[in-house]
Amino acid sequence: MGQTRKVLIVDDEPNIVTALEFLLKRSGYEVRVASNGAEALAQVESERPDVVLLDIMMPGKSGYEVCQRLRERPEFAQTKIVMLSAKGSEAEVNKGLSLGADLYITKPFSTQELVATIERLFAAGAAPAA
Repeated sequence: MGQTRKVLIVDDEPNIVTALEFLLKRSGYEVRVASNGAEALAQVESERPDVVLLDIMMPGKSGYEVCQRLRERPEFAQTKIVMLSAKGSEAEVNKGLSLGADLYITKPFSTQELVATIERLFAAGAAPAA
């Protein structure tokens, strides 16, 4: 694992972004930030992050749209998508997962816990290819 793992944080709430960015960098991740859907898609295109933390309620394209757009592209099939939302109803969660999100996390969440979750995603994804 010589490669630095990249995480893209997509959220329009600066306080959440700042806290996550700090913790992730401290844990050794390379972090990119986008504050809306269009920016998120551009960043995924140019940076090829391993994990996208995707807020659902954003100006412009919603997290759902971004997730859908990424899942339509075979080259991003391996990209892990973690949806972050203040809406935790079963319908919302199911919608996120059905669009291809790997995980759906309801706000408010513990930033430490989220970082631990990302660690687990990487551990699961790092299984040797058969």
